[in-house]
Amino acid sequence: MVAGSVIDRCLPCHRKTARKDRRVSLFTRSRQPLDTAEGGADSEDDTGGAGVAGEASGATEEAGTASGEGADTAGGAETADGAGTASDEGADSAAGAGEAEPAKETAEGNEVAAAKRDEGAEAAAKADGTEDETDASESAGPAGRSDSPPPGWFGWRRRYPRTARGVTIGTTVLASALVLFALLVPNRLERLGPEAFFRLPAEGILLAGLLLAVPPRSRRLMSVAAGALLGLLTVLKFVDMGFYSVLARPFDLVLDWILLDDAAEFVRESFGRTGQVLAVVGVIVLIVAVLVLMTLATVRVTNLMVGHRAVATRTTLILGTAWITCMTLGIQIAGVPLATKGNADFVNNRIEQVQAGLKDGRVFEKQAAVDAFAKTPPDQLLTGLRGKDVLFTFIESYGRVAIDDPAMAPQIDSVLKEGTNSLKAAGFQSRSAWLKSPVTGAGSWLAHSTFLSGLWIKNQQRYRSLTTSDRATLGSYFRKTGAWRTVGIVPGVRRAWPEGKFFALDHIYDSEHLGYNGPYFSWTPVPDQFSLEAFQRLEHGKKNRDPIMAEIILASSHNPWSPIARMTDWDELGDGSIFNQIKKEGTDPKEVWKDPERVRTEYRHAIEYSLHSLTEWVERYGTDDTVLVFLGDHQPVPTVTAGSTSKDVPVTIVARDPKVLDKISDWNWTDGLKPAENAPTWGMDRFRDRFMTAYGPRGD
Repeated sequence: MVAGSVIDRCLPCHRKTARKDRRVSLFTRSRQPLDTAEGGADSEDDTGGAGVAGEASGATEEAGTASGEGADTAGGAETADGAGTASDEGADSAAGAGEAEPAKETAEGNEVAAAKRDEGAEAAAKADGTEDETDASESAGPAGRSDSPPPGWFGWRRRYPRTARGVTIGTTVLASALVLFALLVPNRLERLGPEAFFRLPAEGILLAGLLLAVPPRSRRLMSVAAGALLGLLTVLKFVDMGFYSVLARPFDLVLDWILLDDAAEFVRESFGRTGQVLAVVGVIVLIVAVLVLMTLATVRVTNLMVGHRAVATRTTLILGTAWITCMTLGIQIAGVPLATKGNADFVNNRIEQVQAGLKDGRVFEKQAAVDAFAKTPPDQLLTGLRGKDVLFTFIESYGRVAIDDPAMAPQIDSVLKEGTNSLKAAGFQSRSAWLKSPVTGAGSWLAHSTFLSGLWIKNQQRYRSLTTSDRATLGSYFRKTGAWRTVGIVPGVRRAWPEGKFFALDHIYDSEHLGYNGPYFSWTPVPDQFSLEAFQRLEHGKKNRDPIMAEIILASSHNPWSPIARMTDWDELGDGSIFNQIKKEGTDPKEVWKDPERVRTEYRHAIEYSLHSLTEWVERYGTDDTVLVFLGDHQPVPTVTAGSTSKDVPVTIVARDPKVLDKISDWNWTDGLKPAENAPTWGMDRFRDRFMTAYGPRGD
């Protein structure tokens, strides 16, 4: 009985002690479990021989354990330790009570103590559990907020679990779509349709199988490498899209890097410095973004597959079987094969391209070593043109499409017919045919050097090799004779042009030396009519001069064909100020290029202007000694050619002296300024030798 009373009195003390222990500072709590555990062990040793007191202590420890579980839920383990300490105190008190009681009451006391122990332990567990949970929650809350950060950014994942799950799913879907896009995107804009993305990429299926098969560490490295490679291929495909859009060919990894600087300069000249900066920054940001996002997307998709390995494995096997079946049967959707290995072919083509680019220098060196006229004496060169003014004139972007395209042919035919008749009225005859240019869309200097050197200059490496060699051009042979003054009218040149010396020109008139004080017309610095008038004023119109061999570039028909100059009275050209008002009345290139049909229309207007300028100049200033050879340098960009792969350009020879055209009668060229559809077509590199032969001793 006495022992039971002692236990009843000790239980409240135990609860107070436990609560007090739980409210100690964070620092004290962090140290308390070790001390409490040691104290508990000592207490058990001290009270191990006190029968009733030991049982009472055990009951109290059970209550403390129950209360400790409640507190543990809130994140604290201190409650159990506190309960253990209180039970130790209860055990000591019970032991003292047991020693004071007479021996004869021991058995009865044991029974009563046991009953009281059960009731007290049950009550303590119930009361202490509730209070301890509250106290533990209070003590654990601040500690939780200060020690461990909430999950997600500022805890938003815990506060908005549905939103967080939606973001996770959405990110995974976007990552999968991005990887699929990289695997299937073509490298040409005209192929960028829905049907291009409803295909089975062999590379994706193979990559999925490899990622599922390799060990975890290798898998991580492989997924990062695969993502970076996909990013690089995607960037290269985007670059190809740009090159196909302008040059109708893919980017050359060996030979085309120099063209990127030219492209930036073209943007500056067409859209200003701000447009250039925005374009360059935009391209850099796009490249970095593609590489980073593609790598992250590939890693995320890899983790998804590994997390659902069984499903991913079955799906990979099914898709692999489907790919083999579709490839074997040749199944197509909208004319496009369902099974594709486009990326493998793309990489293989690039490898072959790089190999060819690395060998191209040696191939070109052998070709350049052959020159049929290198040892011909000067007095036997160009004897059929002695005393004549020979003008080689290039019309920018004047391609076959201007004559053959149904949308442009009627207007261009009208201009050519009008020019033919006007020239006939002035006593001039003309013959026309086709030449195949080495380039299309851009690269005029490559076409010019091909025509003048007799070599196929298809890339910048060949151009540099040519202009640093001793290869003779048409200008070289004219100057070698000593019978001609050689000049160049090159309004498109606005910077230092060291290559000009190679073309054997005695004097070069660039955009700064033509006397033009008018406005630029987008890329074009000087309108064609003014360039021709400047040639007349600076060279052709001089009295008592030597015969002239001139290389003239007409740049008004250069992309973007907006705004365009228009013909004005020759006597009112002055210093070009008259073109200020003409430009104000012109079109805005940014607006024109929003509509491909408007681009084609403005291109046609530009060609009409160039043809009018040239034919009117011949009518106005041509003489019996005038020999004009004019041609296009290349086809316009694919926006205008509308998918045509032809590289043909018109070429025409105009002369008043019938003997000049008689010497090329065996060429079978078409009479007039417009070449017939079936007129002869030569490579542009063949013109030099044929021309030299026709007007040399063997042609006389």
